[in-house]
Amino acid sequence: MYGLEIYHRVRHAVQRGGMSERAAALAFGVDRGTISKMLAFSEPPGYRLKAGRPRSRMDEHADFVDQILIKDQDAPKKQRHTIKRIFERLQVERKFAGGYTTVRDYVRPRRQHLKEAFVPLLHPAGHAQADFGEATVVFGGVEQKVRFFVMSLPQSDAVFLKAYHAETAEAFCDGHVEAFAFFGGVPLSILYDNTKLAVAQILGDGTRKRSRMFEALQSHYLFDDRFGRPARGNDKGNVEGMVGFTRRTFMVPIPHVADIDELNAMLLEQCEARLVAVLRGAEGADIGARIEDDQSAFMELPITAFDACHKRPGRVSSLSLVRYKNTDYSVPVAYAHRDVVVRAYVDEVVIETGAEEIARHKRSYESEDFVFNPLHYLDLLERKVGALDQAAPLQDWDLGEEFERLRRLMEARLSQKNRRAAGKREFVQVLQLFKIFPEGVVRDAVHHALELGAISADAVKHLALCRIERRPPRLNLKDYPHLPTSTVAVTNPADYMALTAEVAS
Repeated sequence: MYGLEIYHRVRHAVQRGGMSERAAALAFGVDRGTISKMLAFSEPPGYRLKAGRPRSRMDEHADFVDQILIKDQDAPKKQRHTIKRIFERLQVERKFAGGYTTVRDYVRPRRQHLKEAFVPLLHPAGHAQADFGEATVVFGGVEQKVRFFVMSLPQSDAVFLKAYHAETAEAFCDGHVEAFAFFGGVPLSILYDNTKLAVAQILGDGTRKRSRMFEALQSHYLFDDRFGRPARGNDKGNVEGMVGFTRRTFMVPIPHVADIDELNAMLLEQCEARLVAVLRGAEGADIGARIEDDQSAFMELPITAFDACHKRPGRVSSLSLVRYKNTDYSVPVAYAHRDVVVRAYVDEVVIETGAEEIARHKRSYESEDFVFNPLHYLDLLERKVGALDQAAPLQDWDLGEEFERLRRLMEARLSQKNRRAAGKREFVQVLQLFKIFPEGVVRDAVHHALELGAISADAVKHLALCRIERRPPRLNLKDYPHLPTSTVAVTNPADYMALTAEVAS
């Protein structure tokens, strides 16, 4: 089986470079049938990323050292860190296990970079830069931090941004998908910093090992990537400036919104409104006119958008829960102890087994959270009704007073001996109706049943069916003796004989 890297190279050579399939087969040492499959699919089935070479000992400490060097620029010269002092701090504060030479080789070029001068750059059409920023937002009265993805087009100065609850691989890829749709095409190349969302590893020769999800994104859209030097924000100065500009312009004052969807709708309006802005030195052309040059250089969007989700295997516990990033999500109890696949999107978590979707939840970003669907547990509760009062999945299910009243009446109408178990079981049967009928229909049926005094799961189901089928209900009075009754007289057959006699005469 060929890996994702060769898929990317082959698809790039043929679809971007104009190489024929025959030439590609010879160039890459792959038969033509496999070449055709690579062109048909953006990634190989069943691909698993293999572990790369060990990372440099300085990789995880780079930000710490860079901050020291930046702060030193404002410190008196005689009180700036020597390389020896940085090495000592790394050993004490960061438990650094590397040698002095490793630290020296990292620090010396960084100090030179801090002193360098910069040259204004000319940006050709059709290229982009991308980065994340952070801002404060008030959701429903609660102040929270959000991360927002920014993609800018330096040539036209157009910008797109979208907010997320966390800076994840799914958010990173989703931001690309949304930005491409907004700009109306795929940039020829995109410049990044060395974010771990894109770069799994920087190898000893300076080449970069892409992350699994980022390389799949590239294989789908076929754009080139470029990376700035570590800790050198000026390498992608346009998007760095756009992060600050959009935060100051689009999110000042601090937005007060109901949820992140409302926030993103507001940000999208701001991005669209900016297209009519005129930049200094642009000879009167607004951004909307300038972006046409970018769009003419863009690659066309694929027929289908990239599926921006983190896919990983999981296993259902005995509590019918699947864990994803320290949050447990429920599935129907019939799937307990089964192997499943979790597809995590920025706003949803989808759980599948084989080709079957068995659960879909709103994604939670809270640590050690539980996300339940009460319907998943009703089959088990119907058998174990003793757990009904303490069932955690039902605790936050706001059914309303009418359902509580229905439950009390169900328990009361049954015999003293078995009313608790049987009454609870019948109430669970009513709740099961939410699986097959719309919520509004079930609630209306319960309301109607209480009005009629028809305290039975069968009665509620009958009333729900009648509402769906638009026909009058017909309840059996034998089963519901408490319903109001009417006495109807029975006609004597002899009365009809009198009528016959009258006709004969």
